[in-house]
Amino acid sequence: MPLHPDELPIDVGLAAALIARDRPDWAGLPVILAGGGTDNVMFRLGAELLVRIPRTAGGVGSLRKERTWLPRLAPALSVLIPEPVHAGSPSDAYPVEWSVYRWIDGAPPASDTVTDWRRFGDDLAAVVRDLHRIDLMGQRRSGDLSWYRGGSLREVEAGVAQAFDEARPLVGDELDLDRLEQWWCDGLALPDSRTPHVWLHGDLRPGNLLVAGGRLHAVIDFGALSVGAPDAEHAAVWDLPQAARDAYWNALHLDEATWQRARAWAIAVAIFGIPYYWRTLPEFVAECRARLGAILAGS
Repeated sequence: MPLHPDELPIDVGLAAALIARDRPDWAGLPVILAGGGTDNVMFRLGAELLVRIPRTAGGVGSLRKERTWLPRLAPALSVLIPEPVHAGSPSDAYPVEWSVYRWIDGAPPASDTVTDWRRFGDDLAAVVRDLHRIDLMGQRRSGDLSWYRGGSLREVEAGVAQAFDEARPLVGDELDLDRLEQWWCDGLALPDSRTPHVWLHGDLRPGNLLVAGGRLHAVIDFGALSVGAPDAEHAAVWDLPQAARDAYWNALHLDEATWQRARAWAIAVAIFGIPYYWRTLPEFVAECRARLGAILAGS
């Protein structure tokens, strides 16, 4: 089922045809569906490659960002990140660009893949700290590098209010949305962060983290890469167990105001996701509901 009104049709046959057209030397490699996020459908190509095809024409900018910036960011990070190896060209079969990357082995963080959640929180904090320390290389918050999560909470105030209204009849009494909305408002009332802008991954949810040997091994999907304030970067830690979250906060020495703004961002992103994906992506809705539940349990 399409996730977006303007979604392009994508399947294994299309992926194989695009590969054969652009890279005949890869045409004999098996093409296997490897999953799909909210922005891309992914296919494993042979043993060493991954193809990402945007669901909509608007997703092309994210792939261009990755091809431009990931090779420059990778040397400063202690974990693996995607390595672009080919820029796919538009065609009659598929009218926008697509990308090929090196395959990275690993599994999402879970109780059967992570051996020590406190260490995992420390490792994630180290990645965030290293990313935020990378020189901006003359870039500023503009164009494709101005993803909304690096801006002010006030920029999404109207959208969050609408999402709460739409989510209430869907969620019912399962979650205390009144309390969550009050915490959202608490964060909204704070002054914006005065921390200098940094590089942001923008979406450090568990689905974008890979574990190997029990530890954080890779960070993937930099489609939300941007320059901005760091508050929203911390929001995804509510998707992790309390032990990982505590270790993360302690490692980064985050102050109370940053914590409250991060919590507000965590609420905003989750509440957006519930009504938007209610009928099309129940797995993501469940993830959003779990995040809100964790916020209620741990704040």
